[in-house]
Amino acid sequence: MRIRIVDAFTDRPFTGNPAGVLLLDSEEFPPDRWLQQVAAELNLSETAFAHRLADAPEADWALRWFTPVTEVGLCGHATLATAHVLRTSGAHKGTVWFRTSAGVLSAEAAGDGSITLDFPAAPLTPVAAPTGVAAALGAKPLTVLDTGPDCGDLLIEVTDEKTVRALAPDFAALARHSRRGVIATAAAQDDSRGYDFVSRGFFPAVGIDEDPVTGSAHTALAPFWSQRLGRTTLTGFQASPRGGLVRTRVRGERVLLTGTAVTVVDGELHAVP
Repeated sequence: MRIRIVDAFTDRPFTGNPAGVLLLDSEEFPPDRWLQQVAAELNLSETAFAHRLADAPEADWALRWFTPVTEVGLCGHATLATAHVLRTSGAHKGTVWFRTSAGVLSAEAAGDGSITLDFPAAPLTPVAAPTGVAAALGAKPLTVLDTGPDCGDLLIEVTDEKTVRALAPDFAALARHSRRGVIATAAAQDDSRGYDFVSRGFFPAVGIDEDPVTGSAHTALAPFWSQRLGRTTLTGFQASPRGGLVRTRVRGERVLLTGTAVTVVDGELHAVP
């Protein structure tokens, strides 16, 4: 079985967010245990598994995402990586529609090689800061929002970009404060650097202390900052050690996420189900 590792939300190898991608020959998914074992073996933040849909008018491929320890309900960078593999391998031409646990998602490639994902906007609900979250994060929250069932994150605004970049969380403590993860964010210190807001994403509850570039988090970040800044089109920078840019556009109850990807590994998986 052919297996790829793709760096997403970047145009250079060894930056952005790496995802495993397996295009399955079958018309159904193998057992969950095998899917989880493959994801654990790759040990990337997510591994995507996709198979063709023969008689599903609403979608072309079925898609699922696994961290090294569990399945997740929504993943942006692994969807971008899968769309990149479908395009570059010739397995699918034109806009691709995925059937997922978060509904039907689409990915459209442009002539410059960038790919735009069409995702549901996360519903943002203000909540009180959970007891201990400031100490676990290492910064005082200014605003705390729940991002709804698909993401399952806490979105936490902190004072400034410098604070976001300097965070050194207590991951074990942070894991107790959300269903999936905690997104820390602030406005860009200098928008002439090519981005409007900065973020970092911590997901110890699903086996990822810090995610390099979290596409799904931008379904919450984009509407949050669009309302604050008064613009529907923005660019976010996720300030992890690898880093990556996500171009966002809010369109009603949908968020468009645009980025590029590059294949780093293209090989063969021998431990097939």
